[in-house]
Amino acid sequence: MNLQHLREIAHAGIWKSNTGLVQLLGLCPILAVSTNLINGISLGLATAVVMAISGAVVAALRNLIPYEIRIPVFILIIAALVTVLDLAFNAYLHSLYLVLGIFVPLIVTNCIVLARVEAFAAKNGPLSSAVDGFAMGAGLVWLLALLGGMRELIGTGHLFNGIDMIIPSAQPLRVLPEAYPGFLVAILPPGAFISLACLIAGKSWLDARAAKRAAQARPAAEPASA
Repeated sequence: MNLQHLREIAHAGIWKSNTGLVQLLGLCPILAVSTNLINGISLGLATAVVMAISGAVVAALRNLIPYEIRIPVFILIIAALVTVLDLAFNAYLHSLYLVLGIFVPLIVTNCIVLARVEAFAAKNGPLSSAVDGFAMGAGLVWLLALLGGMRELIGTGHLFNGIDMIIPSAQPLRVLPEAYPGFLVAILPPGAFISLACLIAGKSWLDARAAKRAAQARPAAEPASA
């Protein structure tokens, strides 16, 4: 296990194989919770923690789990972690817990979590699995943050609505002028689909541009190496 391999795993989770933009997994919580920046980041971080720890635990126990019952055991491990996280949210961030509602317990059934445990953690070591789980979760965090921030800004002209649920003395940030009337569609379900489609298109454009630059650089490098 070398540092370069871990970097490749992290790059795949955060960008190359991003769960929301490339694999299109877990769209229900992505679209439902991303009404603002705070909600998106909170659920994304919770999912990242569960993915990192569950990946490491499953990888450590993979040789002890019978193949026939691996899925129920994986779900049991994930459910135990989510229960701890759910109780912690309820105890220490109760206002945010009420806003996120059922989507915290539903991390158990999120196909992103189970897919990475089955596809990666069950076949690799604890360190690689922890990095993979956290990287996939980090990819979800930045996607939810960007998606929630876009919808919140376009919809209300503010950012950080609900920050007082985490920091009681903090206030939302007014970004657009007071005269901005807001655009309600942005924070409604159609706005979630439109915003996500724009982000998917943007990533595809950036990837195509990077591939084109790499292709143009190769012919110039080949004569020099020859």
